[in-house]
Amino acid sequence: MAWKNPWYDASKAHHTPEGFCNLEPDPRQPGDLDRWRKERKAQGLPFPPQNGYEAFKANWFQSADLSGDDDRVWWLGHAAMLLRLNQRYLLIDPALSLRASPLPFAGPKRKTPAPLRISQLPRLDYVLISHNHYDHLDLTTVKRIIQRFPEVTFLVPLGLETWFRRRGARHVYPLDWWQSQRENDLTLTAVPARHWSMRTLKDRNRSLWCGWVIRSEAVNFWFSGDSGFSENLAEIPRRLGPFNLAALPTGAYAPKWFMQSSHMDPDHAVSLWRLMGQPLTIPVHWGVFELADESLDEPPVELSRAIARSGEDNGRFAPWKIGEGRSLRNIDQEKS
Repeated sequence: MAWKNPWYDASKAHHTPEGFCNLEPDPRQPGDLDRWRKERKAQGLPFPPQNGYEAFKANWFQSADLSGDDDRVWWLGHAAMLLRLNQRYLLIDPALSLRASPLPFAGPKRKTPAPLRISQLPRLDYVLISHNHYDHLDLTTVKRIIQRFPEVTFLVPLGLETWFRRRGARHVYPLDWWQSQRENDLTLTAVPARHWSMRTLKDRNRSLWCGWVIRSEAVNFWFSGDSGFSENLAEIPRRLGPFNLAALPTGAYAPKWFMQSSHMDPDHAVSLWRLMGQPLTIPVHWGVFELADESLDEPPVELSRAIARSGEDNGRFAPWKIGEGRSLRNIDQEKS
C-alpha cells in the first residue's frame, strides 16, 4: 500500500498527498546526481584548503566559551547554533559527531572538531531542527541531549515527531511553516525554506524542512535553515521582520548547476541579506564537512568578494570562527 501524507492539507502549496514539496520547480534532471558524482571523482574534488587542514583549523576554529550570563549567540560550525536568551539555552541543528552519516565508518567526516560537548551546557531548554539530513539531525548528539536533559523541548518540522519520541524525547512539537510555539517573551516560528528531506531510501520528502525565527526581548533572529535561494523567502522578513540577527548558508554550493536548488551560494546569501535590511548575519553551512566541490576555505573568500561586489560592506555579514560567540547586548549597533 502506498504511503500517504497524514498531514496533507490541500490548501497549502507545499503539501502533497505523498509528502511535501518546494514552492519552486526543481531544475534537476534525472541522471544529474550520477553526472555530478562522476565529474567530482574525475577531477579529484574537493581540493584541500590552500594551506592544508591544520592551518585551516588554526585559523578558523576555537573552543566555545560559555562563561557569563548575557544574551549571546555562538556558531558551532556547519549549521549548528547555540543561543542564550534570558538564561534559556537553545540549540539549532546540533550535529556535533565525527561524521554526518548513518554509518560510523563511512560518509562525510568532520575536518574541524566540535567546539563544545553537550556535557558542557549548564542547561538546555529548546532544540530546533530544520530537517532530517544527517549533517543537521545527528542521532548521537540527540541521544546525548536526551540523556543529559530529559525535559528538553524539541521543535521539529512536520513528520519528525515519531523519530524523536522513539528515541526517548518526552516533549516534541511538530510545526508546519508559519506555525509558532510560545513561552512568555519567547516565540519560535517555523518558516519556509527551499530544500528537501531524506534519511533512508524510502522516505524522500515525507517530512518537512524549514528555517526558524526566534524572537525574544533582545533579538529577532532568522535562521534560514538549509535552503537554496528563492524570491519567495522575502515573505519571511515581510511577515516577521525586521530582523536584527540572521544566519544564512554560504557553503556547499559547487557545482552551482547541481546545488543551486538546495543551497545558496555567497552571492545569493548577500542578496538575501540586503533584502532583509542588512542585519548582523552569521555565514553558516561551511567549515566542517566537505559536502560539495568547493574547498573548505573557499566560502569565506567568495563571501568577501560577493560583499565587495554589492558595494555595501558594513562589516555586518562576515565570517565567524567556529566556536565564536558574541553578545547580543548591543546587537543593533555592532559594526554598523
